Amino acid sequence: MRPIHLLALLPAAGVLIGPFFLNRVTPQILGMPFLLGWLSLNLVLTSVVMAIIFHSDSKAHDDRGTAAEEHV
Repeated sequence: MRPIHLLALLPAAGVLIGPFFLNRVTPQILGMPFLLGWLSLNLVLTSVVMAIIFHSDSKAHDDRGTAAEEHV
């Protein structure tokens, strides 16, 4: 496991720890209560973090290239 893989803990921590501190109705984010906006933001953040990890992982690039060549 590489240190960049620890980046995946950020969205999980936001979803698990955030509600204890952010459970309030105001302010609203795009018309949603703050907690729902926070969880939606973490959903998007999870995708961004996974993309960063995928693009930084050279082994994934190697596996993806060889798998594409096998199907041709």
